[in-house]
Amino acid sequence: MIRGYNDEEPDIADSAYVDPQATIIGDVTIGPDATILPGAVLRGDGGEIVLEAKANVQDNVTIHADEPTYQVVLEENAAVGHNAIVHNATIGEHSLVGMHATVLDDAVLEPYSAVAAKTLVMEDQTIPSYTMAGGRPAETIKEDLPEDSMLFQAAEFYVERAKGLEAGRIIEE
Repeated sequence: MIRGYNDEEPDIADSAYVDPQATIIGDVTIGPDATILPGAVLRGDGGEIVLEAKANVQDNVTIHADEPTYQVVLEENAAVGHNAIVHNATIGEHSLVGMHATVLDDAVLEPYSAVAAKTLVMEDQTIPSYTMAGGRPAETIKEDLPEDSMLFQAAEFYVERAKGLEAGRIIEE
């Protein structure tokens, strides 16, 4: 479902893939080749949500910007894993938010950083580039990750996967 909120309408690039079972509401911009998978909810009913080129939002993710002073940004090639929550935060380019992780207000994942599954990134916390954070609250668990790590390739994988999803067909019983 794609719908406006007040005077704000989603702006979705022609090459982006938004699954029919995703929900996009309000002030949401989805860039070229971005992918939004089934069950994801992007709710820009207070602040702005921006997904740059090739950003990836996986199944059942919740992304919310809830006040005009807040913004959620997924920079180019950022990926948010299944069932994660991103609330008023910035996810840097080629960064990964792991499955079931939560990233809270004003947190920043710098480019080429990763957050492990079930991690809680606290308000105002920064995860440095080339590190992986884990735990509740998040702490650095790995440093000096190489730029070519598979962790930083998730969004690029989904650009290709989306082409297959879009070409698929609905089978009715």
